[in-house]
Amino acid sequence: MTTSKDYLAYVLDLLAGVPDVTHRAMMGEYLLYAQGRLFGGIYDERLLVKDVPAARAAQLSEAIPYEGAKPMLLVESENPAEVAALVAALLPELPAPKPRKKKAR
Repeated sequence: MTTSKDYLAYVLDLLAGVPDVTHRAMMGEYLLYAQGRLFGGIYDERLLVKDVPAARAAQLSEAIPYEGAKPMLLVESENPAEVAALVAALLPELPAPKPRKKKAR
């Protein structure tokens, strides 16, 4: 099952309080970034975040994004302030984005 653009719009509205949120389509699903850091994704109409200590502290339940993937944590809150606070807590625990190499001409 793939995620609809309507659900993507809903999640992006939930994340409106998070600075610099971007998304990338990936095989019918969406990867989510904040400040260049991959923090989660939308899989089968579910918002999932990376399994890091800050997310564990929020007592989120585990979910598998797709067969063969590492477990992630399911965000069930529909409160934009709660979701923004969760993502803000996750960001310091995630690796910084790698600088892109310039293409040779």
